Amino acid sequence: MGRINQLDFKVANLIAAGEVVDRPSSAVKELLENAIDAGAENITVELKRGGVCFIRITDDGCGMSEDDVSLCILRHATSKIKYATDLDGITTLGFRGEALAAIAAVSRLRIMTRTRDSEMGTVLESEGGTVSSVTSAGCQVGTTVIVEDLFANVPARRKFLKRDVSEGMACCAVVEKIALSHPEISFKLITDGQMRYMTDGKGDLYSAIYAVLGREFSKKLIRVESLMEGVSVYGFIGQPDNTRSNRNFQNFFINGRYVRSRTAMSAIEQAYESFIPSDKFPSCVLNIKIHPAFVDVNVHPTKLEVKFSDEKKVFDAVYCAVRNALESSVRRPEMKIEPASVSYEDIKLKNAFVPIYDHADKVLSQKPEQKIFFDQDEKPSDTKESETVYIVESEMEKDAPIDVKMPVIVEEPKVFTVESEPEKETVFTEEEKEKEPKEEERFEHIPEVIHTNTPLTRPIEKTEIPYYKIIGEAFNSYVFVELQDKMLMIDKHAAHERIIFETMKRNMQKSDTAQQILMLPIDISLSPNELAAVTEYDKDIRSIGFDYSCDEGNCSLAVYAIPSQLEEAEAKAMLEVLAQQLSVGIGTAEITKNLFMEKALYQASCKASIKAGRIEDVGHVKWICDNLLSLPDIKFCPHGRPVAIELSKKEMEKQFKRI
Repeated sequence: MGRINQLDFKVANLIAAGEVVDRPSSAVKELLENAIDAGAENITVELKRGGVCFIRITDDGCGMSEDDVSLCILRHATSKIKYATDLDGITTLGFRGEALAAIAAVSRLRIMTRTRDSEMGTVLESEGGTVSSVTSAGCQVGTTVIVEDLFANVPARRKFLKRDVSEGMACCAVVEKIALSHPEISFKLITDGQMRYMTDGKGDLYSAIYAVLGREFSKKLIRVESLMEGVSVYGFIGQPDNTRSNRNFQNFFINGRYVRSRTAMSAIEQAYESFIPSDKFPSCVLNIKIHPAFVDVNVHPTKLEVKFSDEKKVFDAVYCAVRNALESSVRRPEMKIEPASVSYEDIKLKNAFVPIYDHADKVLSQKPEQKIFFDQDEKPSDTKESETVYIVESEMEKDAPIDVKMPVIVEEPKVFTVESEPEKETVFTEEEKEKEPKEEERFEHIPEVIHTNTPLTRPIEKTEIPYYKIIGEAFNSYVFVELQDKMLMIDKHAAHERIIFETMKRNMQKSDTAQQILMLPIDISLSPNELAAVTEYDKDIRSIGFDYSCDEGNCSLAVYAIPSQLEEAEAKAMLEVLAQQLSVGIGTAEITKNLFMEKALYQASCKASIKAGRIEDVGHVKWICDNLLSLPDIKFCPHGRPVAIELSKKEMEKQFKRI
């Protein structure tokens, strides 16, 4: 007897369902994509127990006729494509015709739908992929799909599901991505009877980001809008202080479809080099528009990955758009002071000359010797030992003398023309954050559009030094400077490091590409794909200073000359990385060279800069301040740390109750 069995249709359906629907979030994704393809303007997602128990997706799209409803849960049944040629330019989110069939095979399913030209709707019920009834009923225009008891008939798969909370978070993440990809549609998410958020559906991406990702995230964004070689890139990227320890906040959309694109991720992360620490990842909501014929969305069962006909073109477009926006828009980070929870009325002054510790008399009069700690949540605590900001003790002697030390006043530098800067954003208290802002406040922090169509290659240029005054220095590390209507706290090591780095970078960019001939060639082994990429981009690689010959039989290179600014080991590493990136379409010769050059300059500038904690003469500190303030585009050191933070006069006055 033979060993090969032809599987039963139901068994085959269960296996096929696992390719498309492996958890509740997969079902939510497929149903949402169907609703969008149906032309819906309003979509409501309801979940119970993380979607394992109950999922309901309601839309106001075109709906289905009775004939179509009976066909929609069959495998390979779709209204999106008909001929093989339709696959050459897919413009819809769904097209395989397996989503509803896969969901129906592993759940109890109900579909209620009506078209606009029908007086009555249709209700279909199925269980385990078998239709139990199709009846006429009164329905609203559009489609409602209810999925219950997911994987109840597949215990082996259900036992691998995570806790309801984890599955619910995965479902919410899917809704989040799709809501950001289609701001023209109003999405409402309800979990276990409570509404999580709702987008307005007016087509404004910033408004969708505000509703889905929150106020604090949306305040720290830079707007990007670019068109380069037929690839449009628009959306928002995070400021350098809006980073994460993972890639969860990187949102890329190709023609309205959320994808995980290695090309786009590599482009944005390389663009953030020298703006953020190496262990952090940038955040973004970026839409990439490209002709459908140049992108293949049919390379992954769940359509989460795509393939471009020209990966390099997409990489260049994303890299240039992000890098230019960063260099044009980054501001210094603000110093934020959280207010204490004790009200002003409780500590108001008895007269202008009362010792400062008398302000707490009213608060501490009931409990002598009690210590009050103010934590970051701004709530009084009797036991908190960490994150202490202030300690007030009632047993202090009220008449004790106050030791006041005045800062050393450095001679004021020559007066220059003052260049005013835009007023910074207001710092909100926790109580204000909890209140829903008014409609006009919602768009208070919308970033301006930065049009970036070509690569930005110019070095940072010096400007006239504004008038400033050095107030003093703390811990031999931080220099306090009064500048216009704000105070800067400068990290002298980070500032000196960036000044040296920019000077060396400017000198490097002014000189032409130069080679150094090697006495003995460097042998580099490559994979066949990497060698093919080096051959394809031969002209670009040679233009940055390399000279070599290819040995196709051994898949290796013999390198005879390297860029003059690099050591042999650095040049070899650079060529290996470049070959690997070019083989998968996530880099260019010029960008890779610049990044390697910059990393070499990082190390040199770090070693040459003054160290924190050491005493420096006044003249050297003033030289650092002069150079830093004459380079207004400098906000971060080469390692991504801020070189200075600022505190506005307005914020100081708020802290001292002057406004």
